[in-house]
Amino acid sequence: MREIKKELVPAATCRDSDVGRTALALYSAAHFWVDFSCALLIFGRLSGNPAFGFCALLYNFCAFALQMPLGLLADRLNRNGLAAASGCVLISAAGFLPQPEALAVAAGVGNALFHLGGGIDVLNGSTSHAAALGVFVSPGAAGLFLGTLLGRRAAPPFWLGPLGLLILAGLIAGLFHRPSGNASLSLSGSCGKLVPLFLVVVLRSYMGMNQSFSWNRAAWTPILILALALGKTAGGFAMDRLGPRRAADWSLGAAAVFDLGSALPLPGTAAVFLFNMTMPVTLWAAARRLPGAKGFAFGLLTFGLFLGFLPSYLGWPKPLSGPGVYAAASLASLILLRAGLRKEENPC
Repeated sequence: MREIKKELVPAATCRDSDVGRTALALYSAAHFWVDFSCALLIFGRLSGNPAFGFCALLYNFCAFALQMPLGLLADRLNRNGLAAASGCVLISAAGFLPQPEALAVAAGVGNALFHLGGGIDVLNGSTSHAAALGVFVSPGAAGLFLGTLLGRRAAPPFWLGPLGLLILAGLIAGLFHRPSGNASLSLSGSCGKLVPLFLVVVLRSYMGMNQSFSWNRAAWTPILILALALGKTAGGFAMDRLGPRRAADWSLGAAAVFDLGSALPLPGTAAVFLFNMTMPVTLWAAARRLPGAKGFAFGLLTFGLFLGFLPSYLGWPKPLSGPGVYAAASLASLILLRAGLRKEENPC
């Protein structure tokens, strides 16, 4: 990846990431603003609209499920910065579309393009480390929370989203407009090992949609969101320090223990923090399995997010809930992730 490699920290001093700091900071800030803008747009423009439910489905399908085919296209085009910048521009334009369905599709596709462009660039620079992935993915939860909060106000500030997105699009396109250094497109690799990683993401998404705590009131929700975001950041650093399998063992094993006490705020918040630590590990491992199609691997996992969202959207009855069920989900995630990480120290 030509642009990011210019800013590599010397290997002797780079313990957390091989990705240039400027690139990582820009993509992470843009991730926050993209998710903030999409939530502000969807909840501010479409809440109360009779088509809101269908538009929510359209948005989530385009933002997450479409990342698989779009990921293959991004891998082939080898212009990750331009893909990310195009996504920002498309989201900023979505707010001017009169039809709610068109707005949802444009915002969703724009979200997908940004995540693929930024995600592949960070994956390209994260050869043997995952800290950069954790830093990149973590701001999204905070952006989604704040965008939803503002979008539900009586007069949400719609201009905030497009203004920031266009500035970020210009910066990204200006810095990363050249060929990105993607590997030649190839779907050969340890594809079978992607199945347990995919199932980990489906389970994580499902639990995120259906897990509930009686103590999670308005005053505590920002703390829970912060724990979720910081967990993703910490997970990348933990993998670099402990290795992928030991990091998974410690984080999900401890999450299961804290889940048993999740009827109380502090243990429950700790469980959420620890459960989300494996997100960058999962992304890193998936990219290692398909080194010639990192965008497709990224999109496959986001398709898992979409599948985990569907039961809640369709109103399916929730299974048993409570501390014991949450602990079992953490242990199931550990078993699946362990299967996906088997012999992960060897390159694909």
